[in-house]
Amino acid sequence: MLSTDDLSFFCAVASQPSLSATARLLDVTPSSVTQRLQAIEDKLRLKLADRQGRGIALTEQGQLLAERAQTILAEMDSLQRALHEQRNELAGRLRVLAPMGFGSAHIAPLAARFRAQHPALAFELELSDRPNLRLHEGWDVVIHIGAMRDSSLRQQVLARNRRYLCAAPSYLARHGSPRSLEQLAGHACLALRENEEDATRWKLMPPGASQFRTLRIEPTLACNDGRVVKQWALDGHGIMLRSEWDVAGELRSGALCRVLPDHALPEADIVALLPASVRQRPQRTRLFVDFLKQQFARPAWLEEQ
Repeated sequence: MLSTDDLSFFCAVASQPSLSATARLLDVTPSSVTQRLQAIEDKLRLKLADRQGRGIALTEQGQLLAERAQTILAEMDSLQRALHEQRNELAGRLRVLAPMGFGSAHIAPLAARFRAQHPALAFELELSDRPNLRLHEGWDVVIHIGAMRDSSLRQQVLARNRRYLCAAPSYLARHGSPRSLEQLAGHACLALRENEEDATRWKLMPPGASQFRTLRIEPTLACNDGRVVKQWALDGHGIMLRSEWDVAGELRSGALCRVLPDHALPEADIVALLPASVRQRPQRTRLFVDFLKQQFARPAWLEEQ
């Protein structure tokens, strides 16, 4: 008789183009994948997959097994959740996608705390500086900062977040502090390339204006890692545009100074994105989002203000 581990393994095989790809997915050797597939076929006395060159093709019986296995595993997961929820326990797997910098600094510690409160829960956190939001169906919660183009996702605001232009005192002492967008254009600007945003397009609203003006910068230094861009600014290499969550401490200490503080910038709220197509979200998803809202009611980066 097949076990749930066998079903999970075969679903992994069915999802990959080759047994070597399955081995990479499961982080095991190709020979162990081959041996386990053979053992399952021996149990059933059926041929489940045909080797075709470097790839594989499921037989008719293999396709049936893969389809039924996914249904069975989903039902098992649902049953386990229901049993635990009867005792007010969270179970199953919670998958969360978050930006690299913010995720490592703030989501990762909270994920560990949430998991400690719910020992039956499995938590999977992936950090990415270029998340593919078009594949959001694979995640229970996606943490995002800034404006969203995709309106098919339901948004829940976790924390308000402003953006600032800032630079090190050493840079401003050498080059002066710009007093207008025209002067800003002549300064060394640092760009952070993330979230498929246009990093060279800065929007600011001068005092007394009613609309944002766009400044197209030509960055002297650019990187996809916010930590690198921040260090460049701290080292006095130029002016950067960063979120309040990342620079609040340096602004308080004086390691960074705001540039054009009388100009408004578009806010970049921290939000939880949830698939709008899901009618009833698992309790673990709802409670984790509520947990984040509670923790960010007074964000850690504002504690000393």
